[in-house]
Amino acid sequence: MTSAFPMLHFLCGKAASGKSTLAARLGNAPRTIVLSEDAWLSALYGDQMTTLADYVACAERLRGIIAPHCVTLLSAGVSVVLDFPANTRETRRWMRRIVRDTDASHIMHVLDVADEVARDRAMARNRQGAHPFTLTEAQFDRLLAHFDPPSPDEGFTLKHHTAP
Repeated sequence: MTSAFPMLHFLCGKAASGKSTLAARLGNAPRTIVLSEDAWLSALYGDQMTTLADYVACAERLRGIIAPHCVTLLSAGVSVVLDFPANTRETRRWMRRIVRDTDASHIMHVLDVADEVARDRAMARNRQGAHPFTLTEAQFDRLLAHFDPPSPDEGFTLKHHTAP
């Protein structure tokens, strides 16, 4: 028997905080799929993204495609792990609209990782070469400057995960 109540999982955390690792783990649940921003952006726009502004423009186009897809999946009873960074109020407003357009429950997973730990992980990830995108320390710092954790007034159900 399958659940009639799909779950929508969101992820909020700095670059290299473990969002995709958590997304993969959450995606192991029955009737659950993971939609990864990095995978889609790399496949569709990888050669077009050289600046943060390029990323923002490409991510905006992708969100326009993914939102109705999420609504369809959730309406069909499939849980979705949206491995897109919920790192700004603007992105979370987009995510809030997906919740509004469905009867799905949701959880915003917030990964609490120290800046220096996330930076070290990003640089190690670069050296491994397994991630579709690499970040210089300057790019990491620019992304970090835009990071804005969710607040209770945004109305999300929050679950905090603290790095060891």
